[in-house]
Amino acid sequence: MNEKPWIQHYPPGIPAEIQELPWTSIPDFFASVVAKFADRPAVANMGTQLTYTRLEQESSCLANYLREDLQLASGSRVAIMMPNLLQHAVAILGILKAGLIVVNINPLYSARELSHQLNDSGSKTIIILDSFCHVLASVLPNTPVKNVVVTSVGDLLDFPKSLVVNLTVKYIRRMVPAFTIRQSVSFKTALSRGREVRYRPLPGTLNDTAVLQYTGGTTGVCKSAVLSHRNLLTNMMQATEWISHGTPPGKSIVPGQEIVVTALPLYHIFSLTASFLTFINLGGLVYLITNPRDLKGFIKELDRVPFTCLPGVNTLFNHLIHTPGFTNLDFSTLKISLGGGMAVQQSVADQWKKLTGSTLIEAYGLTETSPAVCINPLNIDRHNGSVGLPISSTECTIRDDDGNTVTSDKVGELWVRGPQVMQQYWNRPDETKKVLTADGWLKTGDIARMDGKGYVYLVDRKKDMIIVSGFNVFPNEIESVISSYPGVMECGVIGVDDEECGEAVTAFVVKKDPALEEHQLLAYCRQQLTAYKVPKSVNFVEDLPKSNVGKILRRELRTLHRGLSSQAR
Repeated sequence: MNEKPWIQHYPPGIPAEIQELPWTSIPDFFASVVAKFADRPAVANMGTQLTYTRLEQESSCLANYLREDLQLASGSRVAIMMPNLLQHAVAILGILKAGLIVVNINPLYSARELSHQLNDSGSKTIIILDSFCHVLASVLPNTPVKNVVVTSVGDLLDFPKSLVVNLTVKYIRRMVPAFTIRQSVSFKTALSRGREVRYRPLPGTLNDTAVLQYTGGTTGVCKSAVLSHRNLLTNMMQATEWISHGTPPGKSIVPGQEIVVTALPLYHIFSLTASFLTFINLGGLVYLITNPRDLKGFIKELDRVPFTCLPGVNTLFNHLIHTPGFTNLDFSTLKISLGGGMAVQQSVADQWKKLTGSTLIEAYGLTETSPAVCINPLNIDRHNGSVGLPISSTECTIRDDDGNTVTSDKVGELWVRGPQVMQQYWNRPDETKKVLTADGWLKTGDIARMDGKGYVYLVDRKKDMIIVSGFNVFPNEIESVISSYPGVMECGVIGVDDEECGEAVTAFVVKKDPALEEHQLLAYCRQQLTAYKVPKSVNFVEDLPKSNVGKILRRELRTLHRGLSSQAR
């Protein structure tokens, strides 16, 4: 039996293994890119572009400030808490150039969540958008943070737009709640101070920690994956090799010419690697969307730029295709539509292909794998239900509960091994031992199968599995069926306690057709599913609880169900 059958099915040109990296760190990598693409635009936001040279200069100034003014020792953690702004790109590179570690924080975190992450990471410095400073101020005395760098939305925009945007956000839209933080420094002041010193590159190694990337916390305690410069750069190269080969005729990737619309936040690993690092490596333009939830505004942005790549999650694609004006966009330049972070539903993929002419390519990854593990070939003509083939230098196996490899097409837990797999969980050796084996295999917790060609098919999260009268039921399957019904916008499925069968399938549905009724949906499910998989009840809701990148939060659905049950008593 071929141990790596997927390699035979790679598009021409994709290597089986990634060669040894030619850089010593992410800053060293970025310097090499600047040398090739100096005057090309690197990042854009709200009508302002920073060239590669300007991004190099600004990030060097920030590095000088962190290292010289704040005297931060190598390996110190620096938190970033902001949405997609030009400052975010500068902050990521500046922190790494200073020999420090990036700690990505969701700016929508509650005070409790923020406090946990700052304390867990030991971050003594934070770079934060002023709109979220009131949350930081409420927990600051109980965290290790000593240095606060505050930025405003328009700080790096061209003048006078920078001034207009900042005044509008603060005084007209009132999006900056009052706060008091003593000894804070503005982002612009930090850059100004950094310009007074000549930047000197620091020696570093690929094994140094680059990022503490916290898991979404959807299935338990929020843990941080320790990702090294090697982890991230290798995964960047794996993604670069994949998207540089196998595109359909007329859609070849051209270094220095690509534009990736980055709606997913840079504090999420999918966006950090797949959008930012990968397209920087290609000399492309990373077009940052600050608020993708403003769908009308998002579509206006898409109308302004000849975008060539659009990564996202299923919910983002679903909402876009249902937003007025989307079908009027020009998709002639679109080369890659990439779905990850959650399962891409067939109904969404079909509508996306119909409206844009672009196949929605599904990929799979984890925070713990930097994140890419599997990607479908870019030349497939329709969504195939698979998350693709293991990428270069990556091994995947399907294991049973005893850790034994199962045969082709059998269902089990997906294990992954490769140079993109995290070092460990930050300060959690007990949790690390649960998922990392001595020989480097990561137990993903995802239930999957692999066919004879090496294509991986996700069945569901192990912990989300529903057991109905002894039968295993996977929510993704039920959600896919319900979402294919014409009157459904989106849905989420959970298992709830049931005296008769142990657990019962319960669905939460957002209507597209206001006239849709429960009995219609259940009748459709009975046509599509075996009896024990049919939902016992359907709850119609206005919207579904989601994570910062659009994943449906099943734990929140369970809380919602408990509330509905108590009201019914």
